[in-house]
Amino acid sequence: MQRAPRVAVVGAYGLGVTMRMPRLPLPGETIAGGALSMGPGGKGSNQAIAARRLGAEVDLLTVVGADSLGRDAVGLWEREGVRAHAVIEGTRPTMSGMILVEEGCGENRIVLDLGALGDLRPSHVDAFAATIAAADLLVVSLEIPLETALHALHVGHESRVRTLLNPAPAPATAVPAEAWVAVDVLTPNETELDLLLGLDADGRAVEERAAELHRRTGSDVVVTLGAEGAAVADGGPVVRVPAAAAGRVVDTTGAGDAFTGALAVALGRGCDLVEAVRLAALAGAHCVGIPEVVPALPHASDLDHTTTTEKDLP
Repeated sequence: MQRAPRVAVVGAYGLGVTMRMPRLPLPGETIAGGALSMGPGGKGSNQAIAARRLGAEVDLLTVVGADSLGRDAVGLWEREGVRAHAVIEGTRPTMSGMILVEEGCGENRIVLDLGALGDLRPSHVDAFAATIAAADLLVVSLEIPLETALHALHVGHESRVRTLLNPAPAPATAVPAEAWVAVDVLTPNETELDLLLGLDADGRAVEERAAELHRRTGSDVVVTLGAEGAAVADGGPVVRVPAAAAGRVVDTTGAGDAFTGALAVALGRGCDLVEAVRLAALAGAHCVGIPEVVPALPHASDLDHTTTTEKDLP
């Protein structure tokens, strides 16, 4: 039996407060008919749980507050089998986010209070370095301080561990050009693609823009396009991977994290990039049909095995 891949994750945990509504309100408008729910979130935690459910051994570095939300997080990771021995207890409250979901289309808007995540420092990454070095893949996202995220990528690169940067949310300041040498796989959505290129939407096809980002960074680029699938630029002709079939779209909030977790597992198993993206698309499609994030993250048995090859299955 093939051994489980090892994935190290440096990212965020937080409480997600979700309000579902018939439509998003206009500026200054109050609308009735919303439905409130709360649950665990944060890209690092979501991606770690997604990878674990799909068969990886997962180690997570993040920061939580010394509060009930932080204690809830530890219990969640214990239940899911995510190794969280490196998690830091910060001096501020656990991160929280408000998620507005428009019913019908499932589109979302998110506002974050980073809270304790501001306490995640490069020195914490250094203490996690041996775990990164033992991994098959390192996943980093940008809800944490940019300096810390970039340091984690350099630690992975120096340890010759393949690195995956999910540049979400898009950084408020430009990523230094020298950082790209430490990024093996880069997974922006289309908005993040243009922000990283420093462009407004300029009418060029996404394939051209993906290829340009690959040329600028040297990273393999996977542009996630929701219902339009993904575009993969790795130096050859750009490949469009179609979206997997999804039923009714209920909530797109966790689809990107499901995609990233599945991509990490497939790459950790040695799949080529395009085949890994196909598996990740299955995970994302599963996720959009279920409300809230953690309940929607798929297990291996949830994915349609008839659409992928045996070696790609977690």
